[in-house]
Amino acid sequence: MADAKKIVLIEDDREISTTIHGVLQAAGYDVSVANNGIDGQNLIKTCSPDLVITDMMMPRMGGFPTLEFIKQMENPPRVIMITANEGGRHKAYAEMLGVDDYLRKPFAMDLLLDAISRILSPEKPKKSATTGKLKRSTKKKTAE
Repeated sequence: MADAKKIVLIEDDREISTTIHGVLQAAGYDVSVANNGIDGQNLIKTCSPDLVITDMMMPRMGGFPTLEFIKQMENPPRVIMITANEGGRHKAYAEMLGVDDYLRKPFAMDLLLDAISRILSPEKPKKSATTGKLKRSTKKKTAE
């Protein structure tokens, strides 16, 4: 699995973490797991993942400081935030910090796998580290 996409999963609920880890590994992803934002940030630094899946509410450090950390990176990984929180303000803040998707728990594993596949597809443009906005192709089509 040398070319497997790397995912860092940051989730404090052991049952949820174990389930997601198993599903992602079975789908062919290289998954590293942390149970709080501090350990998650260390994994992100050492693993250089393609994608981070982070919970919002966790002990020691939650998902928002982790998103702020990721947003400051030169080549930030893509991010999916997962949460049981129903608040619309939290979703808006997560989107402002650059999440690619926001899933409310409980969610079907198919939904997570579809989101990962969509986000990691080669056609999906990567966000700019400085603006958080999608980079647009500057190629112009030539008229024939």
